Amino acid sequence: MNKQDIANIRKQFKLDNYRMNIREIFNVYVQKESGEIYHQVCQPFQMLEQEAQELFLANFKKVLTGNLDAKLFELKFQRDVDYSTQTILFEGLQSDSADWQDNMIEIVTKMFAQGSYEFDTVVTFIRAEYRKPTRKRGAESEEGGDDEVYSSQLILCSVNKTDHPKKALMFDYIEKEYKSYHVMDPIINLESPMSGFLFPTFNDNAADVNHILYCAGKANQPDLRFIEEVLNCGEIMTAQDDKDCFDFILKEVMGDEVESRVISNVYEEIDKIIQENTEKEESEAPMLDSRDIERILTVSGVENVEAAKVEHALKAIMDDEKHEFKANNLIPKSIKINTKVADVTINPKDLKYVKYITFEGKRCLLLEVDEEVVVEGFRLESETL
Repeated sequence: MNKQDIANIRKQFKLDNYRMNIREIFNVYVQKESGEIYHQVCQPFQMLEQEAQELFLANFKKVLTGNLDAKLFELKFQRDVDYSTQTILFEGLQSDSADWQDNMIEIVTKMFAQGSYEFDTVVTFIRAEYRKPTRKRGAESEEGGDDEVYSSQLILCSVNKTDHPKKALMFDYIEKEYKSYHVMDPIINLESPMSGFLFPTFNDNAADVNHILYCAGKANQPDLRFIEEVLNCGEIMTAQDDKDCFDFILKEVMGDEVESRVISNVYEEIDKIIQENTEKEESEAPMLDSRDIERILTVSGVENVEAAKVEHALKAIMDDEKHEFKANNLIPKSIKINTKVADVTINPKDLKYVKYITFEGKRCLLLEVDEEVVVEGFRLESETL
């Protein structure tokens, strides 16, 4: 799935939306420490109060919010797993309400098989029909609606912790006095899902039951046990892992010291590849192998770049010597230069306008600008060195 596919689904989670018909919601309350199921209830989503629907819909959106390879990961199911989660979910899409609940309970059992949390947990599942219009009716048509609609069944899961409300002081309007207020009932924290997933994944107008979209609680911190033992999927690399490995290869090939212009050129070349891929409207993100890295470094001004040197650096950091890097993961959003005098944050493309020089025996950071510099309302006077 690309970010557009995810966004198309996420924006459909709203009240009374025929394009996302949530049929059932199944909540499972799991006790802390023991991991035992304390309560479970399945009901039609429309039977919930409107305020409760809105809270859950906001929660489902959060499960599908975040950057790919940082918070959201499209995972491939492993083969040859006895009664895998892929099988359980696929059967859950096809089965009736009672069997569907049994299927989801099996997944909950997997979640808490190796231990539980220090707080009670609520695992929420929904079954829904996702409808996506593929062609609008013409303006001259007297009939409403869409000519063609793509439809698919999906299951979304959200795992949320519970919090105990703190004691508070309240004012009683009737008796006109202040009282202590303490509610014993736990509050389900729907603001920050601990994890979750969407099955199946979607690419354009096609459902892919061989992949699942996993949501991590925090960026670049996926739960590997959850991925391998609960979802039965293979190992993954986060966007940060990809970036760290790529930076290691750059240092091995270029050395520790390099001109700012060269680093800027590297990022510009990668950005060109991304933009060309976007213009071609390719659904798959562009990938870079060792030969691509060799070419990028050569055209960026790095001297004596050899294919063997790049391959050796790749083998030193990666188990798979044929590993390909996602181009989108390699360009930082911003570059920070921290000094005792000041902290500078710039766009990677603008790094070429920054030079590190020695002037009169002192280290200086030279920043090339086109406009006048204003400090506290005063224009700084330009000096010629």
